[in-house]
Amino acid sequence: MSDRTINQQPHGPQPHPEPEAQAPHTHGPHIHGHGSEPDDFAVQIADSVESFVLAVTEVAKGDEPGSAVSLLLLEVSQLLLTGGRLGAIEDVVPEDRFEPDAGPEPDGEQLRERLAELLAPIDVYHEVFDPYGPPEKPNAFRISDDLAGVVSELQHGLTHYREGRVSEALWWWQFSYLSNWGTTCTAVLRALQSLIAHVRLDSPIGAAPDGADTDDDGLTDEQLEQQAGDLMAAELGLGR
Repeated sequence: MSDRTINQQPHGPQPHPEPEAQAPHTHGPHIHGHGSEPDDFAVQIADSVESFVLAVTEVAKGDEPGSAVSLLLLEVSQLLLTGGRLGAIEDVVPEDRFEPDAGPEPDGEQLRERLAELLAPIDVYHEVFDPYGPPEKPNAFRISDDLAGVVSELQHGLTHYREGRVSEALWWWQFSYLSNWGTTCTAVLRALQSLIAHVRLDSPIGAAPDGADTDDDGLTDEQLEQQAGDLMAAELGLGR
């Protein structure tokens, strides 16, 4: 059994939160007790989730570095459409009061490291966490950290789905979309879109402010900026 808190390790059996305690939803079908036979909606969501996990894993291998940013832009965009569908329906009500044990969580460190190496010059970006919260300074994030975290959350739901716990999988994907990976993917999408826009519009990519990138890579801000521009130019077939 595991609890219902995102980004925490299991601490013993905990009940599902009551539906009214979750974030409100717009109009849509009320899903309850899908059982072991997934309907069309569940199949489509699961297919999209699995496609994203597989695609990011393939990109991280680095076999086609010239198309990495463009492919990630497409995959994150498609996943956000799936998340939008989850957010637009009413609360998914799982069959069991307690979440069944999904087994050991997959280790996402290798995926994170591969993405970090692939995206090194452009990995760090800046984002305001909550656009409706009080004014705050932008924080530094890493595309590699964010994507590896999203993949891990999606895989948790896939484990339930593959073992026939369809309503449990849908509950998890909906809850984690609203509480975490929806915001994360939105920020990553903005970063990826901005990278491509900088190159297409011939606008130089600025270097990260001092202290934003904590890696001791031995490169100056000017060198990082040059690498970022060269990477994007090469990807889009533009001469520099």
